[in-house]
Amino acid sequence: MVTLMLDSAHLEVVLSPAERALAVRRRSVVLDRPAITRVQLTDDPWTWLRGVRAPGTYLPATLAIGTWRYAAGKDFAVIRRKRPGVVIDLEPDSEFQRVILSTRHGLALVQALRLDTVTAQTDVAELAAKPRTPRPAKPKPATA
Repeated sequence: MVTLMLDSAHLEVVLSPAERALAVRRRSVVLDRPAITRVQLTDDPWTWLRGVRAPGTYLPATLAIGTWRYAAGKDFAVIRRKRPGVVIDLEPDSEFQRVILSTRHGLALVQALRLDTVTAQTDVAELAAKPRTPRPAKPKPATA
């Protein structure tokens, strides 16, 4: 499973050595935070794949990892089986136009990307593990 590292300027998709080999990629995928235009949670990341694999690995309904090229650009995907995921849309001048990831930490990633400042590099799994503080209940309006 990929590791997501987030700091104030970048989101890094850290690939394991096996994932780098399957993706035919030497380095992790680094996304500039200002280039992120939208982040969406999805129950079925497979529906977001577009184009053809080039280069990468694809086993139908089991594994999709690597670059997908299509007429307007290219996307990067790390999708495993029937796991929920996150879809990150990027500006047109970025290396990829979309990054699709299977992750259990999609909600934590969305919440972390909404933060105005992050002082140190943080693993998104650590953010997901933190206990949530409940919001105070809103007072009900008085009725006459």
